Amino acid sequence: MALARSTLEGKPRDQAGKGSARRLRASGRIPAVVYGRHSKQAAHFSVDPVAIKAAIATPHRFNTLITLKVDGQPDRQVLVRDFQLDPVSRDLLHADFLEVREDEQVKVNVPVRLVGRPVGVAEGGILSQLRRELEVYALPAAIPESIEVDVSHLKMAQSVHVNEIKLPPGIEAKTTVNYTLAVVAVPEKEEVVAPPPTAEAVVVEEGAAPPAAEAKPGAAAPAKPGAPGAEAKAPAAAPPGKKEEPPKKEDKKK
Repeated sequence: MALARSTLEGKPRDQAGKGSARRLRASGRIPAVVYGRHSKQAAHFSVDPVAIKAAIATPHRFNTLITLKVDGQPDRQVLVRDFQLDPVSRDLLHADFLEVREDEQVKVNVPVRLVGRPVGVAEGGILSQLRRELEVYALPAAIPESIEVDVSHLKMAQSVHVNEIKLPPGIEAKTTVNYTLAVVAVPEKEEVVAPPPTAEAVVVEEGAAPPAAEAKPGAAAPAKPGAPGAEAKAPAAAPPGKKEEPPKKEDKKK
């Protein structure tokens, strides 16, 4: 897909400092600066923040090639390089632009999009994308909207690295680290934890007698001696060879 192009108009700005920036924001504009490798010094100007958002409202987002028109200055081809937002309102406070030339490569970050269903996913694996963007060098007019990476051949526990992908013509990934872009991970097995053994199980395992069962609520208690229904106990027998003495009569008082 061809690179999207936009136009942005600005006004020159001579004054600098916080006071000037506050006055610009109060008037509905924000301070901005454009710089480049072929410029002797940065050029300061003001711009409508709404116009910046409209200029990058393309599929290429911040990689949109913008023709910057500032009164009294030659037109420049620029890319949005940096910006500052209000931490509370999220309003745009400042913008930096990088001047580029269409015959020179520029370093940009391009989104990575995975295509295809990996073989390992059909086997139960989980596809994980480790990098969402790829830093590449490209001509401004050849910057792609995204870089597609085919992952349909990946099996379980296999991955794809930056040096293995096929980049579009004119795009280079100048990196010394062959980092991983995506991997089909093996799902972790859930560990089943057995419940702790009960006291009865521990006693039986050690060979001891199990503890006595507790009385259940409502169970009848043993009858007391003399109570109705209690069995009468027989008197104890006298030891062998010893005659039982008859009970002595009490002497009557005279």
